[in-house]
Amino acid sequence: MGFSVNTNAGALTALQNLNKTDSLMQKVQSRINTGLKVASAKDNAAVFNIAQGLRADLGGLNSAKASIDRAISTIDVAISAGEAISDLLIEMKEKAVAAKDSGLDSDSRTALNDEYKELRSQIQTIVDNAEFNGVNAVKDNDIVAILNPNATNTLTIGAQNLSLSGSIVSLTTTSSISTSTAATAVATAIDNSIKAVGASLSKLGSGAKRLELQKTFVNKLSDSIEVGIGNLVDADLARESANLQSMQVRQQLGLQALGIANQAPSAIISLFG
Repeated sequence: MGFSVNTNAGALTALQNLNKTDSLMQKVQSRINTGLKVASAKDNAAVFNIAQGLRADLGGLNSAKASIDRAISTIDVAISAGEAISDLLIEMKEKAVAAKDSGLDSDSRTALNDEYKELRSQIQTIVDNAEFNGVNAVKDNDIVAILNPNATNTLTIGAQNLSLSGSIVSLTTTSSISTSTAATAVATAIDNSIKAVGASLSKLGSGAKRLELQKTFVNKLSDSIEVGIGNLVDADLARESANLQSMQVRQQLGLQALGIANQAPSAIISLFG
């Protein structure tokens, strides 16, 4: 094409290349600023869709972890209550065995019975207050934990009712050791209760162990998914930094090329000198 003051093909070409460089630089800067090579669907629709699906799974896992944590805390409270009740039963047995002695004087028997009743009442106090997040697993609430992201797999740990007059703690709310005969009967009931409470603690402990194992698995799975998402969408900042420097050089050269191309029409003036 000959000289023309109306159309500067060289300047147009230089401007197109400069615009392309600017566009590439904006992408690189965006990756550096966000740390992501795929920040939206327009960057890579397929990868973005996969990453969103994995993020949804990760959110579900976080909910499962929260559910497991709540269940573990509830079991911890229940186990603490059960252990305290077991200790109380041991103390109560000591009082009952002592009260079996038919040779006790009236004052000693009354003192033993008073201590026994205080310990007995404390059992129900512990049961009534062994609650976490609205769940009392040593009274009447089963513990339910969500184990997977879609809440399709759950673990239910049955309540262990340690209330007085129940199937585990068979002592009645009015039991006493005021006589040798009554003390003998209570001592037998306490022995049975100690064994039953131990079995209940074993069930709660087994449930807690399973939840701990599931929590470890969910944490590992969550970490793996998070790493997978990073592999899909995270930018290589070292590479992008090098690209930015390259783009800056290309931009400077593009500006110089555009400047030179814009000066070309002025050469026509020399033809009329």
